Amino acid sequence: MNIIVSLLLLLATCFPVLAQAQVQTLQHQDTKRRYIVYTPPAYQSQPHQAFPVVFNFHGGGMTMAEQMLYTQMNRAADRHGFIVVYPQGIKQDWNVGFGMDYLAGTDDVGFTQAMLAKLKHDYRIDPKRVYATGLSRGGFFALRLAAELPQQFAAVASVGAPMPELVLAHHGKPEKVGMLLIHGTADQVVLYEGKAGGYLSADATLRYWAKVNGIAADTASPRVLPAATGDDLRVSMLEQGNGQQSVALVTIDGGGHSWPGADAFNVGLPIGKTSSSIDANEVMWAFFGRHGGN
Repeated sequence: MNIIVSLLLLLATCFPVLAQAQVQTLQHQDTKRRYIVYTPPAYQSQPHQAFPVVFNFHGGGMTMAEQMLYTQMNRAADRHGFIVVYPQGIKQDWNVGFGMDYLAGTDDVGFTQAMLAKLKHDYRIDPKRVYATGLSRGGFFALRLAAELPQQFAAVASVGAPMPELVLAHHGKPEKVGMLLIHGTADQVVLYEGKAGGYLSADATLRYWAKVNGIAADTASPRVLPAATGDDLRVSMLEQGNGQQSVALVTIDGGGHSWPGADAFNVGLPIGKTSSSIDANEVMWAFFGRHGGN
């Protein structure tokens, strides 16, 4: 899969839409780290405007280029006018304490802070509208960022990844931050019901962040979203807020370990079904837009 996607990326650079996707590097703890920065056309046409930024973290075993091509978030960036950053994890992984020491392992939190500092220097960034998302291991890491850097991220969205228990263990006093979770009930890679010793369930994660944000739990009912033609997956969304932050859970009944709205490919992995009734990028941006604008 890596070879195929790399070839696609090479070919795609011939098109103007990806000419604005540039590979950047920085030195962090004696290691050269890489990330892709995508700027929408509005960035060039509005030279005095500061732009929101979304960090989009790849899943375990993936690359930054694969995450960019799979999620297709650049299209949403073009429509809504925000910058997307696709970081590259060391050994295609992110440190959330799975398979490495949470504190002494790879300093991905520090890498993220270094990226953000360099972005603020090199680009016109709106510091009040910085967001993070990710798929699977990248989603777990986005949740770690929500716990460790809540003053730098206005909101976070995690796809196929509830709250890691090690994040809970290391951060007893998290601060308020907007939180969106998207998860399929038939996900066989990261279970919707949670895994003892690993991560909470999607529902428990929602309740946790509702409590952090001072939002009364169980005061709202989920609403069923319209289904696309040919999509047999039922999608519902439960959202609650406190007037400044919101917490939300998008549940895809029968959905697998995938990015809603993306191409429903399967390379032999148990990723399951992909919903076409919602576009995860549009749902995220609508949610992010309710955070950090003031």
